[in-house]
Amino acid sequence: MIIKKKNALLVVDVQNDFCPGGALGVKDGDQVIPVINNIQHKFYKVVATQDWHPEHHMSFAKNHPGKNVYDIIEVNGLEQVLWPVHCVMGTTGADFHPELNIKNIHLIIRKGTNPDIDSYSTFTENDKKTETGLQGYLRGLDITQVFLAGLATDYCVLYSSMDAVRFGFETYVLIDACRGVDVPEHNIELALNTMKNNGIKIITSGEL
Repeated sequence: MIIKKKNALLVVDVQNDFCPGGALGVKDGDQVIPVINNIQHKFYKVVATQDWHPEHHMSFAKNHPGKNVYDIIEVNGLEQVLWPVHCVMGTTGADFHPELNIKNIHLIIRKGTNPDIDSYSTFTENDKKTETGLQGYLRGLDITQVFLAGLATDYCVLYSSMDAVRFGFETYVLIDACRGVDVPEHNIELALNTMKNNGIKIITSGEL
């Protein structure tokens, strides 16, 4: 594999609420942290993202009376999984995990701030139209190659990698630096197959 001089590592949502003990903890989610810390120096730019929701966000099950966590509803024509309250802006749960090295991070993208739409991807909200600004940042720096790590494999990493390919970036997912929710069951396997079928390369950090 040829690593280009101008590349970016996208560190997706390594936040307290997504790690064990958090409101929406991913099993072994904190195990991605030492891997990510050990590879940051290999990249031209490091970008980190945070879910950053208002308390009345439409993705929270508590904001839909009679609905339960993991129910699927339709909101504004889009399918929406209902989640527990998580990563509320300004709370400890929304903070980066304290063991994540943030000294090498050049840009932080906060997503999911609009109460009326969710935002899994680091590039666009779930309407696939409203951009976060990440694409413009990378284009402005002539970056064409991106590597993704973080949480969760079958949601924000999946959607981010699919958008990266859609926008024309050479895209890699560092599988040992990711963990998934696996909701519904077998969702991680489905996500990985979807990535591979769309030209996303699944590699390990040891291959860098």
